[in-house]
Amino acid sequence: MTSRSKSAPNKSALRKEAALRKPTAQRKSAAAKPATKKAASKTGKLPEWNLADLYSGIDAPEVARDLTRMDADCVAFETDYKGKLAENTARDGGGKWLAEAIRRYEAIDDLAGRLGSYAGLVHAGDSVDPAISKFYGDVSERLTAASVHLLFFSLELNRVDDDVIERAMAEPELGHYRPWIEDLRKDKPYQLEDRVEQLFHEKAQSGYAAWNRLFDQTISSLRFKVAGKELAIEPTLNLLQDKVGDKRKAAAQALAKTFKDNERTFALVTNTLAKDKEISDRWRGFQDVADSRHLNNRVEREVVDALVASVRAAYPKLSHRYYALKAGWFGKKKLAHWDRNAPLPFAASGTIAWPEARNMVLSAYRGFSPRMAEIAERFFTDRWIDAPVRPGKAPGAFSHPTTPSAHPYVLMNYQGKPRDVMTLAHELGHGVHQVLAAKNGALMAPTPLTLAETASVFGEMLTFKRLLSQTKNAKQRQALLAGKVEDMINTVVRQIAFYSFERAVHTERKNGELTAERIGQLWLSVQGESLGPAIEIKLGYETFWMYIPHFIHSPFYVYAYAFGDCLVNSLYAVYEHAAEGFAERYLDMLAAGGTKHYSELLKPFGLDAKDPKFWDGGLSVIAGMIDELEAMG
Repeated sequence: MTSRSKSAPNKSALRKEAALRKPTAQRKSAAAKPATKKAASKTGKLPEWNLADLYSGIDAPEVARDLTRMDADCVAFETDYKGKLAENTARDGGGKWLAEAIRRYEAIDDLAGRLGSYAGLVHAGDSVDPAISKFYGDVSERLTAASVHLLFFSLELNRVDDDVIERAMAEPELGHYRPWIEDLRKDKPYQLEDRVEQLFHEKAQSGYAAWNRLFDQTISSLRFKVAGKELAIEPTLNLLQDKVGDKRKAAAQALAKTFKDNERTFALVTNTLAKDKEISDRWRGFQDVADSRHLNNRVEREVVDALVASVRAAYPKLSHRYYALKAGWFGKKKLAHWDRNAPLPFAASGTIAWPEARNMVLSAYRGFSPRMAEIAERFFTDRWIDAPVRPGKAPGAFSHPTTPSAHPYVLMNYQGKPRDVMTLAHELGHGVHQVLAAKNGALMAPTPLTLAETASVFGEMLTFKRLLSQTKNAKQRQALLAGKVEDMINTVVRQIAFYSFERAVHTERKNGELTAERIGQLWLSVQGESLGPAIEIKLGYETFWMYIPHFIHSPFYVYAYAFGDCLVNSLYAVYEHAAEGFAERYLDMLAAGGTKHYSELLKPFGLDAKDPKFWDGGLSVIAGMIDELEAMG
């Protein structure tokens, strides 16, 4: 999805933040070494995507051609429209004139999305390759330079009188863009003078974007020594879910040691970006450290505050209770922090092969909606997924929408764990959402993060419910249910703890730099509160804040996961009791993209996130699952 750039409160911003800072893919021709034969034999052959739908390679002549075209189109746009919006919009036929301007702007945005997405996807695949890093940096700079010529448009458009804009939107051509225009005008109070906006925009490349890039390259190049082997971060983190306790402990200790060795770099990145955000927020007039994210998400601060308060109040009946239950299953009173995600003693072992994972997710999707499964299947048949673990590849998993004239791509690091299957369901939920919303065009397809996470979490829930219904063995049902509870705790409790940590860091940063030690203390404080007394936090865990990319790339992003999970719990309850037509209404909601506010999209389901009791309802679903686990013994 497209996020606003820090450089200007502009919903498009040439898709820069989404395309270049949150990539989710890489080109096949730039792939690093393939996964090991041993891993491949367990999971089956894992797919690598084909990015040729964007460009055939970093040296493809089409890349140079489109960059040149981008430069020319941006200059021509500025020449044709700068200084003319107010006068020309106010005259007869001004709506048609402005609609044509927006169409041209949208076409430029789509082209920029293609270029920026490709550069970001390649870099996500191998952030340590010098040629790829140079390509990524060069394209980023070219897009920034070209988009300087577009900065005037949103600023000037927002200075047009409200009544003039309203009259102009009576023209059907401009009325089509009403959602985008109204959305854009919400940024009006935070806009600055044109030359200041230009300075913010141009300095981004040597400012926050450069620090983001440093973080990506540093985290990808780190190596962790476990049992005599040097591992990258993704396989090391994966060992925290290993069935063997000594391997989990060794991985946690290796992570702590390497993070400790690099703490000055991570502390500097964190301090610099927090200060950068504070400067931007102060100039724009944001009152709270997270207000810019709330504006970006089109969600009210009081709604987020209510969510956070509800989750924190529920810690004892959710995470504290569950981890005490889990410790009992291991015959202990407390679990070390490296055992938090340990497989349950009675859980089935073994690796889930890729074909089986594919079938699980597609079958679950098909049971809900054949249309949903049909879209998801294209990610497999058309090679829109990159699944192997490779050195230099971005950790985690993402679905990147690229641009409406193309299609999304999904990145995973698939290793055959049950959680990997749920991750596949999650990212395909994003992918289906992005495909359906693309019809709205480059300006109105992007969805605020709060609703974007709804589609992904709903995809997970569909897959989980189907697996649960097919599992007859009592112990395996218990393991499956416990796994889902853990995922929900990680999505809700953990993410709200992350949000609390970010708030503490950004608030304290206003008074001066924080040492790595102090950041670690803030981390331990919120983690201790959220995990509860059944998790024993051992030495070294104070460094684990360092690898969370959301803190760097998208400050305060994390509450969107909890928002989406609680919303989906309520949405799924409606689905279970709904008459015919729920799937159609759900897909219509996804297809709306960014054309409607979340409150309007939830109305057909009888849901209201502003209701103080709304969040408690979603959290009660998790509590009910823990009740069920306690009853199982």
